[in-house]
Amino acid sequence: MKIIDLSKTIYENPNDPFFMKVKIKHKPHAKAKWIIRLFGLPFTLFPKGFIGWADDAIKKMGVHSTTHLDAPYHYGPLSEGKKAKTIDEVPLEWCYGDGVVIDMTHKKDFEVITLQDVQDFLQQNAITIQPKNIVLIKTGRDKFIYDKDYFKKGTGMSAEATSWLIDQGVKVMGIDQWGWDLPLPYLIEQAKKNKDSELFWQAHLVGVQKEYCHMEQLVNLDQLPYTGFKVACFPLKIKGASAGPSRVVAMIE
Repeated sequence: MKIIDLSKTIYENPNDPFFMKVKIKHKPHAKAKWIIRLFGLPFTLFPKGFIGWADDAIKKMGVHSTTHLDAPYHYGPLSEGKKAKTIDEVPLEWCYGDGVVIDMTHKKDFEVITLQDVQDFLQQNAITIQPKNIVLIKTGRDKFIYDKDYFKKGTGMSAEATSWLIDQGVKVMGIDQWGWDLPLPYLIEQAKKNKDSELFWQAHLVGVQKEYCHMEQLVNLDQLPYTGFKVACFPLKIKGASAGPSRVVAMIE
């Protein structure tokens, strides 16, 4: 079996904008020995060659700051007319299944991915979406994932394409760029320019009417075939959270 990592490396990247900042404190072995001493074990009773244990602390990291799975609660307090699931309530069965890659690398920045785009790709490659498939949208924007302007680049899913995938029985989908919709700064600019209150976050807000989850900030989708692999995307079980950082992997037999 070949296992391919689809997750971003978590570290203190100076290029990350303020809303994605991560702060990690690394405690080396020699420093941690004093903690052991405070617990009451004299240095003279340390095992031979034992310096101390290494330890680390995440001082700051938003649940949307790195590769993550968004829960239905992220889109609004209700989904399908009932309380939206938080990340700890998302069924684990949703987070493992047969993967399908939809290649949208030809789409330019700020050009939306339409339902026709998705259906044309599937037809050209003789792929039929099955219930419980985990659908991954490949845009190629993961090459910018550690850059300062990462969140300003990319295409984005349309509400219609998102809704159609849910209608095929898909509960989890993902994308290899900063967000599921068109880039946030662009959407804000266009909504203001056109005085259009319905423009912003269209694809996300599908989740208010139809329950689903999506992943953002995936990487390495270019290493996957279009079909014939499994995806595991189990999020951290954070009570009441809108998303969970996830170690997303693909498995090819």
